[in-house]
Amino acid sequence: MQTYNSRRRSIDYWPSIRTSLLAFGWLAVILLAAVTTLAHGQTSNQPIAPTAEQLRLLETLSDEEREQLFEALTERAEQPTDEGLEVPELLPLSPEEEELRSRLFGEGEEEEEEIPRVEGEALLIVRLTLADDIEPAEELLVTEDPRFNRLLGSRTYKLDRFGVLTIPGVTSIPLAGLLAEEAASRIEAEPDLRFFEAEVTLLPLEPTGTEALEPFGYELFESVPTTFAPATDIPVPPNYVIGPGDTIRVQLFGNENNEYSLIVDREGVINFPGIGPIPVAGMGFAALREEIQTRVREQMIGVQSSITMGELRSIRIFILGEAVLPGSYTVSGLSTITNALFVSGGIKPIGSLRNIQLKRNGEVVSRLDLYDLLLSGDTSGDARLEPGDVIFVPPVGPTVGAGGEVMRPAIYELKNETTAEELIEIAGGYTPEAYPEASQIERVRGDNGRTIVGVDMSTPQGAEARLRPGDTLTVPSILEQLEEAVLLSGHVQRPGDYEWRPGMRLTDLLPGVSSLRQNADMRYLLIRREHPLEGRIEVLSADLSAAWREPGSEADPLLEPRDQVSVFDLEFGRAAVVQPLLNELQLYASAKHPFHEVGIGGRVKAPGQYPLETGMRVSDLLRAGGGLDEAAYELGAELARYDVVDGEYRETDLVEIDLAAILDGKEDADVQLQSHDYVNIKEIPHWGDQDEIEILGEVRFPGTYPVRRGETLSSVLERAGGLTDLAFANGSIFIREDLKEREREQIQTLAQRLQTDLAAFSLQTIQENASAAQAFSIGQSLLNELRETEPAGRLVIDIDLIMANQGDAIHDIVVKDGDRLLIPERTQEVTVLGEVQYATSHIYEPGMNREDYISRSGGLTARADSKRIYVVHANGSVVAGSTSLWFRRGGGQDISPGDTIVVPLDAARIAPLTLWTSVTQIIYNLAIAVAAVNSF
Repeated sequence: MQTYNSRRRSIDYWPSIRTSLLAFGWLAVILLAAVTTLAHGQTSNQPIAPTAEQLRLLETLSDEEREQLFEALTERAEQPTDEGLEVPELLPLSPEEEELRSRLFGEGEEEEEEIPRVEGEALLIVRLTLADDIEPAEELLVTEDPRFNRLLGSRTYKLDRFGVLTIPGVTSIPLAGLLAEEAASRIEAEPDLRFFEAEVTLLPLEPTGTEALEPFGYELFESVPTTFAPATDIPVPPNYVIGPGDTIRVQLFGNENNEYSLIVDREGVINFPGIGPIPVAGMGFAALREEIQTRVREQMIGVQSSITMGELRSIRIFILGEAVLPGSYTVSGLSTITNALFVSGGIKPIGSLRNIQLKRNGEVVSRLDLYDLLLSGDTSGDARLEPGDVIFVPPVGPTVGAGGEVMRPAIYELKNETTAEELIEIAGGYTPEAYPEASQIERVRGDNGRTIVGVDMSTPQGAEARLRPGDTLTVPSILEQLEEAVLLSGHVQRPGDYEWRPGMRLTDLLPGVSSLRQNADMRYLLIRREHPLEGRIEVLSADLSAAWREPGSEADPLLEPRDQVSVFDLEFGRAAVVQPLLNELQLYASAKHPFHEVGIGGRVKAPGQYPLETGMRVSDLLRAGGGLDEAAYELGAELARYDVVDGEYRETDLVEIDLAAILDGKEDADVQLQSHDYVNIKEIPHWGDQDEIEILGEVRFPGTYPVRRGETLSSVLERAGGLTDLAFANGSIFIREDLKEREREQIQTLAQRLQTDLAAFSLQTIQENASAAQAFSIGQSLLNELRETEPAGRLVIDIDLIMANQGDAIHDIVVKDGDRLLIPERTQEVTVLGEVQYATSHIYEPGMNREDYISRSGGLTARADSKRIYVVHANGSVVAGSTSLWFRRGGGQDISPGDTIVVPLDAARIAPLTLWTSVTQIIYNLAIAVAAVNSF
C-alpha cells in the first residue's frame, strides 16, 4: 500500500471544523489545501489560502459535493487530543477524491508550458506557397494576377487590436485566440487564398513605448494574500459595533474574582451573572465597555471589571460590479472593504479603482479610492463592513497614460485630476533623465484619427495643459550626447568622456606619456569637430609630441565642446578610424565645403587615404602615414596630382619630391598638397626579404644559407664545404618551388584532358563489349591517381659538371629563394618498377644492362609495353624512346647505381587512348622523385 509520511501538526479548532465547513464553504478550500500540503510532506506553519480560481471552482460545487469533500477530509484525521488535532500518516486519495482535488487545485499533473496564441496587435510572419494539388490553370491565374503573385514568399503582418489579419487588396481574416498552426489552417480556408499553403510564425515581441503601458494598480490583486481573514490579535477599535454572535470577555477582580465569556444572543442581549440581561446590540465597543463597568460598580460593591472582546461574529456581505468573482461572501466582523475585495479575487481591468462604493440599506455610505492606498498608504477610506453591506465596483472612469521618463509609467484613472502636471504627480514625477521641455500628448481626435500635441512641461502653460480621456503624455529623455565634454578614444590608458573647460587644450586632456598605452602614435592623432550651425564636421590632426614640447602654442590646439580625440596604435593601423571619418566628411560635403582627401602609399607604416587639412603639406601626410619604414627610398618620392582640364577630362601630373630635403626640414621643398593628391614612397632598389636556400645531406656543413642576388649553386656549395667522401653526386636532388607550381598546373591540365577522353570513350565503346567497360574502369582509376599525385618540382642537374664550370652562365645554376639541394649517400641499388613479375631493387653489377635487371625481376607481365621501357637515372634524367614533352630524351642504355628501370602498362592494348601512356609515365616519374625527396 502506498503511504505518505508527514509530520504531525496541531490544529486547535478541529472540533468546530464541520460546522465551519458547512456554514462557510470557502473554508473547505483552505482545509483541503492544508491536508493536501500535509499529504505531500510540507510542514510550513504559514496559513494556506486558495486562489481566486479555486474559489470560483468551489462556488460551482453543489451541497452534496461539499459534504463529500468534508467526509474525505475527516476520514483522514484522528480524534483530537488535549493538545489539539493530530494528523498522523495520511492515506492516499481515492481516484474520485483526486479528481475533486485536481479540479480545485490543479495538482497531480505536470504543468504544461503555455503555448502562445494570436492576440490583438500581434506580429506574424506569413509564408505563402502554391498548394501541391493546384491545377495548371489555377497556377497560371495566380502567377499572372499581381494581387496573388506578390503574396508568394514570406511577409510580416501586424494584426489590428481585434486580432484581424488584413491582406491589402485581398481579404481580412480574424485570427485572435488561435495557435500558429490553427491560424495557418484558417488562412488556407479563406476562399481567396485557396491556391496557397500557409505557414505562420508568431513573433514573441514585447511591446515598447506607449504600447507597453498597463493600467495602474491592478497588480495589487495578482498575488493572493496568505489569508483573507483579518488578524485576530489586534485591538478592537472603539467604534466597533457589537452584534449577535460576538463574544465579550469580562474579568472581575476585587471582592469577587471571576472570568466570563458572554455571547451576544440573537436578541442583542448578554446575560451577565449577578446582574442580569444587558442589551448591547448596536453599541460601540467603547460604549459597551463603559456600560458594563458602570453596572458592575453600581451593582457589585467592591468589584472592578476589565472588558475585552473575544471571538468576533462573522458577517455576510455582497461584492458586486466589476469584481473578479462577484457574489455573496461571509467575512469576519473586523473586515474592511479591501479585505472583502481580496476575498473576491480583486477588480477586473475594466473596473474602477477610484470610485469603489460601500452601500448600506440602499445608500452609499462611503467611497474608497485605492490610489490613496497605493500612492500614499492612506487607509482612512477603507471602511469597516457591517452585515448586509454591498461593495459595488463601477466601470473604470476616464483614463490617460503617462509614459517615457516618469517614475511610474502606466495608464491612470482620472478622478479630480485635469491637467498634465497633476498626471505627472500621480506618476511619481520625472526621472533624472527626463526632458520635460519636449513632452508630447498623443490624442484621439474627433474624426477617429490621432494627433500629437507638443507640451513644454517646464512652463506654467504646459503644466496646466488640459487632459482628455484617452490622452497619452510622453516625456522624452535627455540626449545621450554630452554637451560640455570631450571624448577621448583609441590607444590611451583611460578612454572616455572628460569635462570641457574654456581654454582647454590637447595637453590638458593628455598631460603626459603616462596617458598613452604602449605603441601609441604620438606624432599623429585626429580630432573630430562638429559645427552644428553649419551642418558639417571638420577633422584636424595634431602632433602630440610637439604639443608637449611647446604647450599652449599652435602645436597644442584648443579643444571645443563635443570634440572627439582619437589616438592611434602603431601596430594595428588606422583604417578602422579614418575610413568612417572620411565617409562622414563625404556625407556632410557641400558646394561651400567640398570633400577633400589625400593619399599616401608605398614604403610607409600606415598607407591609405587621409583627410586634407588646410595648409597640409607632404611632411604632414608623411606623419599621417606613420612615417617611413626601413625600406623607404629617402632620396626622392613621387606625387601624382589630378587636374580637371576645362571641366572636360582629368589629367594626371607627376611631380618629383625631394624627400631628403623634406626630412631635413627645408620648407621650400615641402610641397603643399591639393585635393586627391597621392604621394608614393619608393622602395630602396634590391630591397627585400633575405633569399635563402637549404643544402642537406652529404656536404661538410649542411644547413640554410642566405644568398646574394645572382649567386650560383657552385658558390653556395663551396660555402657549405663541398661534398663529403660518401656523397652520391649523380643522385643529387634539386627542388625549386616555381617548378613545383608549374608541374601542378600541368598535372591539372592533363587530368582534364584525360577526363574528357574518358567521357568520349565511355559514350562510344562502353556498350560494345565487356573489355571496354574494364578499360574504362582502369582509366577512371588512373585519373584518380593522377589527381592525387603531388608535384616534386625537381630540376635535373649534374653536380660534377656544375663544379667543373663554376660561374659559367650555361652550366652553373643561379639559385633562388626557397631552393633545396639534397645530396644523398652513395648507393649500390638498381630498382625495377612497373609491369614486371616482381618489382624490387637489385645490387648493382657492372656490365649488366636493362634486360638483365628485368630478367632478375621475373621478366615482363602480359600487360607490359616492351617498346616503351625507360630508365630514370639517379640525377632525374630519363632515357627512353618516349615522345612526351614531359621528359628529356637521352642516349645510351647504360645502367648506373641509383637508376630506376620502369616498365609501363601497355595502354594501347586496353583502350585506344594514346594519352594513357603519358599519364602512367608521369605518375611513375613523380613517384620516384617524391620518394627520393622523402628519404631525407
